Amino acid sequence: MTNIYQSFKSEIIKITDESSNIKTFTLKPSEKFSFKTGQFIEFSLNGIGEAPVTPSSSPFETDTIDITIMKVGYVTEKIHQLKSGDTVGIRGPYGKGYPLENMFDKEILILGGGVGMAPLRSLLLTLIHQMDRFKRIILCYGAKSPEDIIYKSQFEEWKKVKNLEVLRSVDKCQSGKWGGDIGVVTCLLDKVNINLKNTISIVCGPPIMMKFGTRKLLEIGFAPEQIYLSMEKNMSCGLGKCGHCQIGPYFVCKDGPVFTYEQIKDYEELWD
Repeated sequence: MTNIYQSFKSEIIKITDESSNIKTFTLKPSEKFSFKTGQFIEFSLNGIGEAPVTPSSSPFETDTIDITIMKVGYVTEKIHQLKSGDTVGIRGPYGKGYPLENMFDKEILILGGGVGMAPLRSLLLTLIHQMDRFKRIILCYGAKSPEDIIYKSQFEEWKKVKNLEVLRSVDKCQSGKWGGDIGVVTCLLDKVNINLKNTISIVCGPPIMMKFGTRKLLEIGFAPEQIYLSMEKNMSCGLGKCGHCQIGPYFVCKDGPVFTYEQIKDYEELWD
């Protein structure tokens, strides 16, 4: 019988510094590995622990997998000390990904903040891979400062993609070298023209950003079932056993991490 808790080895073949506290690790799994965009994995270090992370690469890339990780605690600090050639463990994938079939022939509005761009990068690459299935894609991304923006070079590439509109903002800029908007990411929504009846919105970022981003979308006129949230809670086991990630009757690790706002809007612990 397969051990559902067993991880398998993956070699780090590349490390990219995205910002002062965010790195992208490109892994070469020792076994065949596939996932749906929006699903997550458990990234582990022997003797240290593991952390739930959502792949940031396209599921159409099957030889390697990108994992973008912010240094926020003991395990992630140890992960940031790794080097190319080191071996780590991964298990999964877990949860449910983005329901792409619900997005065909629609406009897609993506609202992301900070390291929340990691799972959104996977989604965006997936959408671009089959761009002819979507009417239009609008990406609104915000970071604390220009230095905190991740995937800097790729944003320039995305701006060249047909039917993809890219808008960016930063909370503050002291360098004077920023050519985009200044303000929280929701300010970008005022610049977006969409067909509200035929648009799906996807939100991912820090809880406070997701909270006010969702409120802004509702004010614009989005219905709760048109808003998809990527909920990043404490998904310790990944299998709905420990209960640490529970929202109402749902386990984020098993029933999500992707939910519509309609599914979870009535639970007080939503933004905890």
